[in-house]
Amino acid sequence: MKTDIIVIGGYGHVGSQICRLLGGMHPGKVYAAGRNLKRAEEFSRSTGGYVKPLRLAAEEPLDQRLLKRVKLVVMCLDQQDTRLAEACLQRGTHYVDVSASGEFLSKLQKLDPVKNGLQAAALLSVGLAPGLTNLLAARAMQELEHTESIDISIMLGLGDSHGQAALEWTVDNLGAAFEITEHGKARTASSFTGSKSTDFGFDLRTRTAYRFPFSDQQTLPVTLGVPSVSTRLCFDSRISTSAVAVLRRLGLPALLRNRTCRNFAVRAFGKFRFGSARFAVKVDAYGLKNGKPMQIEYGIEGVHEADITAITAAGVILNLYESAPPPGVYHIEQLFTLQPDGNRLSLVSAGKAGTGVSMAYPLNGVTFWTRSTVR
Repeated sequence: MKTDIIVIGGYGHVGSQICRLLGGMHPGKVYAAGRNLKRAEEFSRSTGGYVKPLRLAAEEPLDQRLLKRVKLVVMCLDQQDTRLAEACLQRGTHYVDVSASGEFLSKLQKLDPVKNGLQAAALLSVGLAPGLTNLLAARAMQELEHTESIDISIMLGLGDSHGQAALEWTVDNLGAAFEITEHGKARTASSFTGSKSTDFGFDLRTRTAYRFPFSDQQTLPVTLGVPSVSTRLCFDSRISTSAVAVLRRLGLPALLRNRTCRNFAVRAFGKFRFGSARFAVKVDAYGLKNGKPMQIEYGIEGVHEADITAITAAGVILNLYESAPPPGVYHIEQLFTLQPDGNRLSLVSAGKAGTGVSMAYPLNGVTFWTRSTVR
């Protein structure tokens, strides 16, 4: 009988929090896995042993005997190909991916349950962005009769503590070119271009955000059928945001292709603290309601982005562990919705995709607001 959960990258910044949350519910069944067994063992001891250690490198072939007892694998590391995910799904082991690489998630999304022999479910777009951004976009879209476009804006706190993988992903994509969908057609955009002034609400006020290759803008046109979706990024420090935008125009992408410069930038982002640990997400949905042009705004705010990523991931993982949908590849907005209660939110599984089970999981740590405006 399959009972175990393996979290690859489970002793990392986000993975360790996911392990603690899952281990509290299923002590002795959760394994913090990675290539460094010593670090996994140290983390296991810090939990009192209710999370177990395991050496497992993501790029190495999976031990098929391991999959006989593993019910669910959680991936907290960036990958280049889908071999590990396919191996899990073909052996009846569910797979959850906590990453933001649009290219990789698009590869997974193309897996066909019948053609690829899938025997379990994969759940993608799990965390803050993608994840809560997808769910906020879906919720805002439900208020409109017709949705023309969705703009997603993300503010991250440079005073927060970010994991190594997140720092590397951010730096590596400062000069990236990526695909977006506008008016139903694909086009190429570049990081830190296409600025937009965004009101994040609360006491954060307006900030300028720039395009960035979060995967939600690549998957939402497919899952929600929205003709235009864009995602932009800024930091809580306006000076830092402006500095990155200026450096980008002065040739930062070419500079970061040099390994030494790239590694220095990663260390600088990790070492220096500019601003606070606050994060915020704003979703603007534009369309028609009662025949009138409307703008629906949804916003959330909190501190420590890694915490809410782990909380969101743990919620969907626990639901998938107890009651999985039919074999296939899903994004979070295809199986879950957000349920507002005043300025609080809960993650709700309404029994979509044939599960027949409903679950409400409170997203402690975020504050929510919404408003509608006739354009």
